[in-house]
Amino acid sequence: MKTTIRAFIAIALPDDVKAMLGEVSEALAAQMPPHSVRWVRPDLLHATLRFLGDTAVSQLPIIASELDRIMAGHYRIDLWVSGLGCFPNRRRPRVIWAGLQGDVTAVNSLKRGIDVCLEPLGWELERRPFRPHLTLGRVKDSRQLRGVAWGAAVKELVVPVTAVHLIESQLRPGGPIYTVRHTSKLNG
Repeated sequence: MKTTIRAFIAIALPDDVKAMLGEVSEALAAQMPPHSVRWVRPDLLHATLRFLGDTAVSQLPIIASELDRIMAGHYRIDLWVSGLGCFPNRRRPRVIWAGLQGDVTAVNSLKRGIDVCLEPLGWELERRPFRPHLTLGRVKDSRQLRGVAWGAAVKELVVPVTAVHLIESQLRPGGPIYTVRHTSKLNG
């Protein structure tokens, strides 16, 4: 029996958003050298609020309880997909992402609540500012992407935030397998 799992807390995406972002990834991939980016499969796309890493299975009930408590203090948040970007930048891309706009203040408040409730459980507060985004791909060698046009139409589809999910991630050679371990609904 496992004593730890690899876990993260995330917002799920509607199917139309996943499909559109799959098309965006395909359009971008066609502009780049083959195998220069490890693209995220559209069915696995999500907005990560907090990566937990190795997490004791014994802590899952308290994490779930804390998430329920935090989410009860928040109401539905509307975001929408908006534009493309790269971390740290387009000259040296390591991560290709689609941005999320909308009620970012409410999402930051929700994220802060999650961080604060995790600190007594052993996770440090995250210091860098939270920028809601959807990771589309991870760049293997940024030098291969010099001169890429970055042309792909991103439709501003709505991402309603009505719940957050505690997700187990099992890394496999064919890609990760995600299992929702707990869902905490926002208050309305």
